[in-house]
Amino acid sequence: MTTVTPETPGLDGQWPNWWHYHGDGIPAAEESRTALPDPPPWRAFHGEPVQPPPGDDGEEIGRKLGRANVSPPRRAGQREGDMVNAAIRLRRPLLVTGRPGSGKSAIAFRVARELKLGRVLEWPITSRTTLRSGLYEYDAIGRAQAVTAGPGTDPRTGDFVRLGALGTGLLAYERPRVLLVDELDKSDIDLPNDLLHIFENGQFTIPELVRVSRREEQVSVYTDDPGGVATVRDGRVRCRAFPIVVITSNGEREFPPAFLRRCLRLDLQMPSAEDLAAMVRAQLPGTAEGRSDLINDFLNRPAHDALARDQLLNAVYLTDSGAYAQEGEAWQRLITDIWHSLSQER
Repeated sequence: MTTVTPETPGLDGQWPNWWHYHGDGIPAAEESRTALPDPPPWRAFHGEPVQPPPGDDGEEIGRKLGRANVSPPRRAGQREGDMVNAAIRLRRPLLVTGRPGSGKSAIAFRVARELKLGRVLEWPITSRTTLRSGLYEYDAIGRAQAVTAGPGTDPRTGDFVRLGALGTGLLAYERPRVLLVDELDKSDIDLPNDLLHIFENGQFTIPELVRVSRREEQVSVYTDDPGGVATVRDGRVRCRAFPIVVITSNGEREFPPAFLRRCLRLDLQMPSAEDLAAMVRAQLPGTAEGRSDLINDFLNRPAHDALARDQLLNAVYLTDSGAYAQEGEAWQRLITDIWHSLSQER
């Protein structure tokens, strides 16, 4: 067991010695944490060509954690820490479920920041999302226009290919990227099954590049990283270190058993009063004692109400702004409107 300092509170003052992720969002200082263990033999991949590591995006990750209202250091509970670290070691996707505002997507940003894995690749899911959109996009119209632009033009096919978040995560990096698949329960019914082959094999082909591979064996394509490019050989993308995949779900649907079998599952509970008070103090410094009155009201809402943490911050901000008289029916009606139930919307 490794004893931690008061600035990095752990589980009962200590971290289990096999944990790499601590759940506090603080970049690791020890190489033993950032040097991840080898994956199991059945999850080892040997993709080529090796890509340069992504840039250090710690500041941007910190800003996103702040916008997610989860920037203050916290303690990972035993189950959260165990499941996240098991997913890291097994190189299996982690399916995180919970009410809106419980901090599901923040896990991906904490992992990337703590283990110094660079920018988080974000793939937000909607009902129109397809597997291909996560893998890559090909601008066929743009290439056709370039071909007919005039004599002497010889556009490279790779100039019209852009890898999506999933496709970028499957490039041959020496260290795994962190991929956030956000709100998979909003997807078309077939997408979870479509992901099975990708998660098992860690590779995919780009037919448009396969067709030209005889004359363009190795091409440069754009990636999901801002200004990023990568090299693809023979039209095939194959990972070297399988990405750390965090999949979030609000519990709005059930997933196929075959999909669930390939994931580790974590159900997040809502934060405690202490967690919420720390969030309020971090986001709105100077608030009176973290506004325990509003926090208690927030936590005592009926069980069927699903409220997000930013709704609490909205109420605290209005309360401390002095712009509203905090009494009477009008004030209570305003708070009720701000704290509208997300479960009723669903």
